[in-house]
Amino acid sequence: MNYKEARVYLDEVSKYGSVLGLDNMRELLDRLGNPQDDLKFIHISGTNGKGSALSYMSTILSGAGLRTGRYISPTLYAYRERIQVDGEMIDRESLAALVTVVKEAVDAMEKKCDIVVLETGLGGTLDATNVVKTTVMEMISSIGMDHMEFLGGTLQEIAENKAGIIKPRTWVVSAEQDPQAAAVIRRVCREKECRLSVVDPDAFQDVHYGYDRQTFSYKDWKDVEITLAGTYQVTNAALALEAVEALRNLGYSLTEEQVRKGMKEAFWRGRFSVIHKNPVVVIDGAHNPAAAKVLKDSLETYFQGKDLHFIFGVFADKDYQSVISMTAPLAKHIITIQTPDNQRALPAEQLRDAVAKVNPSVEAAGSIREAVRKSMENAQKDDVIVAFGSLSFLGELDREVQAMEGE
Repeated sequence: MNYKEARVYLDEVSKYGSVLGLDNMRELLDRLGNPQDDLKFIHISGTNGKGSALSYMSTILSGAGLRTGRYISPTLYAYRERIQVDGEMIDRESLAALVTVVKEAVDAMEKKCDIVVLETGLGGTLDATNVVKTTVMEMISSIGMDHMEFLGGTLQEIAENKAGIIKPRTWVVSAEQDPQAAAVIRRVCREKECRLSVVDPDAFQDVHYGYDRQTFSYKDWKDVEITLAGTYQVTNAALALEAVEALRNLGYSLTEEQVRKGMKEAFWRGRFSVIHKNPVVVIDGAHNPAAAKVLKDSLETYFQGKDLHFIFGVFADKDYQSVISMTAPLAKHIITIQTPDNQRALPAEQLRDAVAKVNPSVEAAGSIREAVRKSMENAQKDDVIVAFGSLSFLGELDREVQAMEGE
């Protein structure tokens, strides 16, 4: 089986969707010899900010000389992005071999990383990643209302699920949470005899925002620079700094130079990423109310007084009405699209009709290419185009923008 055949196979398997529960994953790993038991993990759950926290931590740890694996989901540009060691994607041949032969899979998986920064896919308790038992730390990013059909209809229920990754007597690092979610995390930490560190919102000083670079001070960390954009990235970065202090207490040697370098070089495409200038084009995976709120805050902070043009596409099972109510009033014009090749996608026309109730300057496009070209034609040099919603269409949109650049 070559890489192309392996990808076809993986795509076919993925059509069955997520199956919550660990029995199948445990049996599969058992057959592979449980390679995960030979690794150390930092396990990350949460609703928004998981990927950014993973990016900060894995970049810092790699820069500190630790062979660092990372697993992310979903990805924007290539399936191979999911599996990385020290920022390098798994190569096509190795992925094909992993899919083809179980024995070769075992050999390829024994990379002997010093530590793996592991992001949950859906929830925590029954997420497939929760089979790991050698966790040294759990990080919990901001918890919000998402995937309610799987995780529960209240913030408390969702927090219970997210906190399901917490293992006994580990160190837990949490973002500042809604009081209901915070109470759940504190209780689980007490029950499992874990140490808990929480981001302190009163410990920030000298915060300077910008979509090219941002700086802030947090506790004893002065003038930390990050290049990930979005006002929320400052709090995500503080979550990583809390994790750094916890790792130091656990015996990991992380110098100030290594931490600062990792924070500055951390990169997470698709999270308020500027992919073009003149006009500025931003892509962002704001697909739920909490993410929409921070997108709104970022747009109002960075682009006050600018004309905004939106390209918007979401899944039908998301709370898109709330996303619309927060974001649509900001735009001069909105083009809706349907995320291609996904049964969950909301039709562009249906999304257009929902947006029109808040902002009448809206139209539906027949394709992502059409949406990009129309937005580029409508926008003036100093305007801003913002493509957001489902992460699944942002990679294709980025490619369309780059293709127009080359014309």
